[in-house]
Amino acid sequence: MLNDISTGFVGRLRARDPEAWFELWETFGPILRAQLRKWGRGRIGVETVQDLSQETLTALSQAIDSHDPSRGARFSTWLLAIARYTLGDEIDRRMAQKRGSGVKPGHLDDSWQGADPGNRPEESYELAVFDAKVDASLRAVERECEFIEFAVYRMRILEGKTGKDVAGDLGMSQPTVSRRLAAVRTRLRVVLADTVARYSFTKEEEEEALRNGLGSNPNKTEDALFDEAVAEVYHRLEERREIEAAEGQL
Repeated sequence: MLNDISTGFVGRLRARDPEAWFELWETFGPILRAQLRKWGRGRIGVETVQDLSQETLTALSQAIDSHDPSRGARFSTWLLAIARYTLGDEIDRRMAQKRGSGVKPGHLDDSWQGADPGNRPEESYELAVFDAKVDASLRAVERECEFIEFAVYRMRILEGKTGKDVAGDLGMSQPTVSRRLAAVRTRLRVVLADTVARYSFTKEEEEEALRNGLGSNPNKTEDALFDEAVAEVYHRLEERREIEAAEGQL
């Protein structure tokens, strides 16, 4: 069953809340574009990928009304199944145009809703979905925090600078750097737990943060592991953004 946070978010999607749909697009649009490029294997261009990723969200808006949480599908599986459907429809349409005939829109059945271990998405895709949740959390915390506070966290953790260097660059003492760093970390733990819950349809997805070193039990050792895990996700995200930007220029 869905948790209360995820249920609330699904309710907003069903109510066609534009902010909820924009949030979904902002968080998972890059992953959908990457998957569509991968499946297209050069047969579709950048502009078509952009169009299809938006059409995928349109299909999601139609499918959310029939979502049945008792059948055990993961949130990530939901996204992927509808992206496949959208791309398949586009390829069918193009083939029909080549033949000079029309094509009826495909029908999205609800087979994706079953929890089938043999039909799980690739691990790289699942990791990208989790990373997107961390990215959304970082953006939310950056918006909430004072500029200087998040600058400390960015420089110290995401950019890997020493506390001494951060203090020198920002004109503050090292104890102040430590206090500001701790404040952002504390807030990030809370926001991350909320974000993961919002985009989780299964218990397994809710536990992904813990499996990826982002648990919510603060102590000196756990804090260091948490920061290290966040930095690792951040650098993966930067690599994906560079790839997407390069492919967008081809």
